[in-house]
Amino acid sequence: MLLWSTGFIGARYSMPHAEPFTFLAMRFALALVVLVALALSCGVGLPRGRAAFHSMVAGALIHGVYLGGLFYAIRHGLNAGIAALIVGLQPVITTMLAGLFLGDRIEARHLAGLALGLCGIALVVSPKLGSGGDLGFQTLAPVFAAAFGISIGTIWQKKFASGLDLRAGTALQYCGALVPTLALAFLLETGEVDWTGELVFALVWLTLVLSIGAIFLMMVLIREGAVSSVASLMYLTPGVTAVMAYWLFDERLTAVQLAGLVLAALGVAVSTRRWTRRQVPPTA
Repeated sequence: MLLWSTGFIGARYSMPHAEPFTFLAMRFALALVVLVALALSCGVGLPRGRAAFHSMVAGALIHGVYLGGLFYAIRHGLNAGIAALIVGLQPVITTMLAGLFLGDRIEARHLAGLALGLCGIALVVSPKLGSGGDLGFQTLAPVFAAAFGISIGTIWQKKFASGLDLRAGTALQYCGALVPTLALAFLLETGEVDWTGELVFALVWLTLVLSIGAIFLMMVLIREGAVSSVASLMYLTPGVTAVMAYWLFDERLTAVQLAGLVLAALGVAVSTRRWTRRQVPPTA
């Protein structure tokens, strides 16, 4: 969770020095080179045909839409803690989409969690909605698109692209994410980059630690049977990010916004936790 939360902080560090799609194109290209080299050195070939196509589509959604919307919103002034809060609803959205497209069962706790999360977001954004600024359509729409992008991408990955080698599959995902990101960088941005120490550090950190290290670590935890533990920890991301942003950038939240953050975290926790009944031993 600490590694995952630094992704929002890395965006805050890098965005003053590069435009969002230009920066992400560099990040995806660097991650692609590292992963292809890793796969080839281990004798792992890249999938072709339908498997490659589906992996690239999943990558375009999980990395391209998700990170593109997130970085764009932060570039245009959205508070990093609020951005983490909104995309922190991703497990709930994914659960709802899985019920629609994968036939997974939607329980009452899922609906309750979604309702609590939406109420929490309303509390966080309500103090500034009337004043525009960093909480306008230009910042909120992309970050909500990011939350839905990673959710749809997760469903796509599970339905069409599961079972691939981790190194080869992730490399194809970044290849898919690079295509729309690079196109948007050429169409909408100037391509100017201010090569400061902060930018270089953010690029290296986000590529190696987040795009490769954190993703691989999560896959290892899931493989070792810690799926429920990983899911239950996801709701901590907005709070951890808000604390980091306060220490590093003095990003402050009002008491009402803090209450909304807690409420949204509670909503995701209620929705993702697996509740079990306590087993009472039989009496003599």
